[in-house]
Amino acid sequence: MSVFIVIMDLYGVIGWPIEHSLSPAMHNAAFKALDIEATYEKIPVKPENLEDFLLNKKEYRGFNITVPHKVKAKEILEKGSPCDMNHPYGRAVALSGAVNTVKRVAGRIEYLNTDVSGFGASLEMNLGFKAKQKNILVIGCGGVSRAIVADLSDPGNHVGKIYLYDINMEAVASMKKHLSGVLHDWGKKIAFIEKNEIAERLEACQLLINATPIGMKEGDPSPIDKKLLRKDLYVYDVVYNRQTQLVKDAKLSGANALTGEGMLVWQGALAFSCWIDGCKAADVIGVMREALDSALKN
Repeated sequence: MSVFIVIMDLYGVIGWPIEHSLSPAMHNAAFKALDIEATYEKIPVKPENLEDFLLNKKEYRGFNITVPHKVKAKEILEKGSPCDMNHPYGRAVALSGAVNTVKRVAGRIEYLNTDVSGFGASLEMNLGFKAKQKNILVIGCGGVSRAIVADLSDPGNHVGKIYLYDINMEAVASMKKHLSGVLHDWGKKIAFIEKNEIAERLEACQLLINATPIGMKEGDPSPIDKKLLRKDLYVYDVVYNRQTQLVKDAKLSGANALTGEGMLVWQGALAFSCWIDGCKAADVIGVMREALDSALKN
């Protein structure tokens, strides 16, 4: 009797902790739908083992990177191949200050940040918002905010003004320092505001983005007073595990609003298309969204 051994390509997501990740559900559904012999798994990697994994774990053809490794991974990987600001991949990595996707090609490592383009795709495809000549208020100056600002500040988007607010002054200072290191003229499009300016600035904005974890836990309040919301405002909340109070308030005001499932799916689909030659994100976005919705329900 003949025995056939199927050798599957290995992919995965690294983080610490990693048990909460829903990425395997999305990617394995896409592999199955396209009849690709591959598997995607959760890979626990402690911070002290990150560099060894990135440089030496060659059995994985590609992998995603989640918290707390995105920023450190960039620092490690760019030593061997610095970011090129003239290349879309390099620009996204440099402006976001983070890496979330890695691909091994003929003995070398390619890295990018699909959180950036994933947000942009979701903003337009899911929320139906076009940023051209629009003013935008972003609540939060953490890692997700950097990816969002990296997308919105792309010259091709032609945004009007991006206003940033965070109650944490250390986060604000860190964001300012980061922007100063990658965009010498960031002040032309980006402005940091105080809490007492939110009402006035939001009135002049067409899009409000919550880029904080507020809303992830049941009972979390909205980061914005519902009296400031209006029907001609678009609202994007990056929290994806539940309908947040912000989104509920926005919908009651008549605004177009949604949570961040779309960003999660699009960044995954874009990473998938990076790994699999001939595959486009649009080829797997539907099956990945279905798999994510099912995983969230469970």
